[in-house]
Amino acid sequence: MEKIKILFVCLGNICRSPAAEEIMRQLVKREGLSSRIEVDSAGTYGGHAGDLPDPRMRRAARARGYELASRSRRITEDDFREFDLIVVMDDSNYERAYRLAPSPEEADKIRRMTAFCRCHQATYVPDPYYEGARGFELVLDLLEDACSGLLEDLKNGMLRLKR
Repeated sequence: MEKIKILFVCLGNICRSPAAEEIMRQLVKREGLSSRIEVDSAGTYGGHAGDLPDPRMRRAARARGYELASRSRRITEDDFREFDLIVVMDDSNYERAYRLAPSPEEADKIRRMTAFCRCHQATYVPDPYYEGARGFELVLDLLEDACSGLLEDLKNGMLRLKR
């Protein structure tokens, strides 16, 4: 496996995508693949740029052993050249990322997070921002499932990445 760079994307980069970034980072580390798989996160909206993840998400994630410390940033055209895979949380983020892609080939790097779920049958990862504690728990459940599936696909060579 060559080095693979994955960017997780949600709206503000303060709930779903930083949680996915840290979950995936821990899974990759546990498998001894940190030198081969790099992860980051971004948002399609830049209004939270420089902010830490939402305190409610950090609290819910911490209870599961995840420390969310990345700073929010907005996805850029350069991200499409730098990353091999752009993993979005919902259809709205898919459309925004697709419109930002500098070429059709770069747009082919976009995948939906729930496509990697093995245990949950969801079509998107809901935004927990306006939800209560259960919303954050559901998001973490979906992200743990999808990150495990994504890593499994990468390890088994089932995910075809264009380079």
